[in-house]
Amino acid sequence: MLLLGAMENKKMVDITLLDGGMGQELLKRSANPAHPMWSAKVLLDEPGIVQSAHEDYIKAGADVITLNTYSVTPERLQRDGKPEWFKPLQAKAIELANAARASAGKNVRVAGCLPPLRASYRPDLSPDFEDNLRRYREIVAEQKDHVDLIQCETMASIAEATAACTAAVESSLPVWICLTVSDDGSHTLRSGEKLKDALDALAGRGAEAVLLNCSIPEAITANLPILADHGLRFGAYANGFTSIKALEPGGTVDALEARTDLTPEKYADHVDAWIDIGATIVGGCCEVGPAHIAELAARLKS
Repeated sequence: MLLLGAMENKKMVDITLLDGGMGQELLKRSANPAHPMWSAKVLLDEPGIVQSAHEDYIKAGADVITLNTYSVTPERLQRDGKPEWFKPLQAKAIELANAARASAGKNVRVAGCLPPLRASYRPDLSPDFEDNLRRYREIVAEQKDHVDLIQCETMASIAEATAACTAAVESSLPVWICLTVSDDGSHTLRSGEKLKDALDALAGRGAEAVLLNCSIPEAITANLPILADHGLRFGAYANGFTSIKALEPGGTVDALEARTDLTPEKYADHVDAWIDIGATIVGGCCEVGPAHIAELAARLKS
């Protein structure tokens, strides 16, 4: 934990610093071209770059690193003809995250990952609540004995978020629900459902915190006051894409373009605004790398 002094009331507030994105970071480090299996395939082909990315985030100052299992879901592996890879890839991701923690010599927490089962930003392709719940329970079963908390990431609809939350809470671990909102300022999830309705649906389900993630920083800033009014601990970690429209299910991440204006310093300015709103869990998502996390750590320490 890092400590930040609140200027107005002199209270000390705990700020948890997350790591940054893995998929785009691994693409930059990989010797291989982008693949439809995104960050899953490198667990087998180039495990060293996965561990080194985790280590670099820890060295940058992250308090939490997340398993590199975002694309290791039964549905995605079935689509690419490798359903038998599910358990081995989950185990490999757990091994690499814990090896990175041991190598770095810092007592960071490892977060499990419950992602969208079929495709990011496409809740129209998501299974219904019961199918979501069944699959999320399978993922939780592989992760729960090896992580310190579970993040349900990039939840684009109420059905995704509530199913993931239900499965994660059954683990008895702390659970953070991370919602992705529309980039148009409409105060809605990617599904078009109102953010407030999603928060109401999650109320009482046992989550420790609610975050916004994998949306542009400006959209997160516009939506965070809604989280602040809802009572739970909250936070955010944004992406650095110009747009997510070019990404199709089964497509490759090199179809997306990174913003050139989100330098570590500019990104940290956005995060400063989130902390002013009351966010106590902050970090980065796609296209936010170790240099951005290092800048955040430096500001939090100053």
